[in-house]
Amino acid sequence: MNSKTKGFIYGAIAAASYGMNPLFTLPLYAAGMSVDTVLFYRYFFAVIVLGILMKMQHQSFALRKADILPLVIMGLLFSFSSLLLFMSYNYMDAGIASTILFVYPVLVAIIMAVVFKEKVSPITMFSIALAFVGISMLCKSPGGQTLSLVGITFVFLSSLSYAIYIVGVNRSSLKDMPIAKLTFYVLLFGLSVYVVRLQFCTELQVIPTPMLWINAVSLAVFPTVISLVTMTKAIHYIGSTPTAILGALEPVTALFFGVLVFG
Repeated sequence: MNSKTKGFIYGAIAAASYGMNPLFTLPLYAAGMSVDTVLFYRYFFAVIVLGILMKMQHQSFALRKADILPLVIMGLLFSFSSLLLFMSYNYMDAGIASTILFVYPVLVAIIMAVVFKEKVSPITMFSIALAFVGISMLCKSPGGQTLSLVGITFVFLSSLSYAIYIVGVNRSSLKDMPIAKLTFYVLLFGLSVYVVRLQFCTELQVIPTPMLWINAVSLAVFPTVISLVTMTKAIHYIGSTPTAILGALEPVTALFFGVLVFG
C-alpha cells in the first residue's frame, strides 16, 4: 500500500470517528452534565489512554524546550475547537452543527493558499465551493426558522480553531514528533482549559451511572484518541488540505447517529 492510499484511509477513519462526538456527548448532556465537565472527562481519559500507549511503545515523555510553546498553542486550539462545538449543541441539532463544522476544509485551503502559497487545483476549488453551497443551505432549520446566530458563530469559530490546528500540525516543528507523543501533549495542555473553567475541578460533576461512564470513556477513545492519531498520520502522508476535505465523512457519521439513535 503506498503512502497516498494510507493517507486517504487514515483521513477517512479520522473523519468518521470525529463524527461520533454527538453519539457519546448527548446522553451526558441529557443527564445534566455541563459542557466543561463532559470535555474534562473526554480529555482526561484520552490522556490516560495515550499515556498507556506511549508506555507500551517505550516512547519517551521528554520534550525539547522548542516544542513546548507549539504544543501549548496546538492544545489550546484543539481544546477551544471542542468547547465551541459542544456549546453549539445547546443551540442547534448536533447533526446540523457537525455539518456546518465542515466549513473548516475551506478555511484550511484558504490558509494553505494565502499563507503557504500552496497551489489549489480546480477540482479542489470546485469541491470546496460545492461543500460551501451545501453548508449555506443549512442556515434554516427543517421547520423554516433561521438557525441560532449564536450557535452558528460557535460552530464557525470551532471550525477556524480546528483549521489552524490542522495546518499547525503539518507546518510547525511538531511535524516530526512521534504521533502518540504529539497527541498526548496536545490533549494534556488542552485539558488545562477545563481545569481552569471548572475552578480547578471544584465544580466538576460526578458521572452518575455506569452506562454514562461508558459514554465518557468512548468519547475519549473514538472521536478523540483514534480521530487525532489517524488525522495526524493522514496529514503526514497526504497534507492538510486533502485530510480536511476527507472530513466530509464527519457530518455523514453525525447525521447517521443523530437520525438512528436520537430520532
